[in-house]
Amino acid sequence: MRNAFLSGHFFTFALIGLLGLSTPSAAQTALETRLPVLSDATSSAISLQSEYRLGRNWARILRGQAPLMHDALVYHYLEELLWDLVPHSQLQDRRLELIVLDNPTFNAFAVPGGIVGVHGGLVVAAESEDELASVLAHELAHLSQRHFAQRLEEERRNRPVMLAGVLASILIGAMDTQGGAAALSSTLAASAQAQLAFSRRNEEEADRIGMQTLTASGRDPQAMPDMFSRLQRNYRFYGQRPPEFLLTHPVTESRIADSLNRVSSLQRPSPRPYSPDFDLIRTRLQVHFSSQPGEILQRFLADSRSSQAGRHDYGVMLAAMRTGDLALAETHYRKLPDNWRQHLYTEITYVEWLLAAGRKAEAAEASQRLLALYPGSLPVQKLQARVMRESQNYTQATAQYRAILQNYPNDTDAWYELAETEGLLGNILAVHEARIEYFLLTGNFDQALRQLEFAKRERGLTASDQERLERREKEAQEIRRQMREDF
Repeated sequence: MRNAFLSGHFFTFALIGLLGLSTPSAAQTALETRLPVLSDATSSAISLQSEYRLGRNWARILRGQAPLMHDALVYHYLEELLWDLVPHSQLQDRRLELIVLDNPTFNAFAVPGGIVGVHGGLVVAAESEDELASVLAHELAHLSQRHFAQRLEEERRNRPVMLAGVLASILIGAMDTQGGAAALSSTLAASAQAQLAFSRRNEEEADRIGMQTLTASGRDPQAMPDMFSRLQRNYRFYGQRPPEFLLTHPVTESRIADSLNRVSSLQRPSPRPYSPDFDLIRTRLQVHFSSQPGEILQRFLADSRSSQAGRHDYGVMLAAMRTGDLALAETHYRKLPDNWRQHLYTEITYVEWLLAAGRKAEAAEASQRLLALYPGSLPVQKLQARVMRESQNYTQATAQYRAILQNYPNDTDAWYELAETEGLLGNILAVHEARIEYFLLTGNFDQALRQLEFAKRERGLTASDQERLERREKEAQEIRRQMREDF
């Protein structure tokens, strides 16, 4: 199990931080003395470099505690959508890192240092790609306007702030997939509202700038008030357990009215040509999050004769694969319209079907063809690595994982799979080194240093090996020191 090593230390710390927001305690006071200096006489807010370090170190906690989405297609789609918006945003520091959480609740967040988090459930909640893009544009606006730093400065002037508590609300919401975190946050809202939500002014500014980003990127700014209006209408269905997004981004009638007024002053672009990308990914996540794959299969079957036959046939294909009915999955794959069946996402899904059917030679041929057509595509590279591994071609699989990590060095899934595959090849030193990177990325420094000790005991190490391990050990200790200072 990937997270069996986690001790729960960071979760306990974060929870203490959140609960400690209302009344300072001895533990809180002790922790505050270890927090980084966020402002001084010469600076009114945290520096960009400090934000970057803080965010990247907090991301280690998030990766180690929250369930990550390991579906490369979903990640690729959201990354493409995010970077379609970035050039049109006001963001100056574009060292971004996207983290997609395997969480059916709908939420998104931005953390200092360019961390953008998206719950998989947000894609399901949106009814169009522009609605999904509107939330991402809103989060980019929070980053570009440095609202987090402004919040810290405001708290510094008014009362002591516990940095862990500000970030803990996001962390707990990311970890919880059943709505319990929302209930916890709701309980604390009366005493911790300032820390759990951006100010109304910051929300309105993020709306305004986010809508400008949407318009500049050729998307409909109307999507933002549409998305928020639906969230507000549905609020009554959540009762005392509203979604985390509504707690950290309060939606009010006046806010929706303001955004509608702004739409009237913006030039709405012509509709974009239809692309099935959003529908493919949304359908994929609907099936992924379904606790009753048989039921969702029947629903897609019933709807497969509608005007949205492409989406529903793809849904049948995915749901049938989950239930093990591979013949039905193939039948509905063949029924897909050409623009759906020939789409990269569907072609990858078909290779997944070939693997499930045990047709590994065909899967290898198909994945190799896709790799030749899309050599830098993350989902294609991961598909090729998986096919090679399941075909027991471990040397090519490890080479592919290493190629992935050249462009995605924070991909914990790739580090994990690389360690496992190197083990199948008997490359013990390489196993240790991949595990070291995995543990560092997930904030488990004790395990990382233990793996370093194991690696240094291996026989036959060259002088270069020893130097590399010693250098990595120093780097690991420095990262741990920074984490202790920051949190």
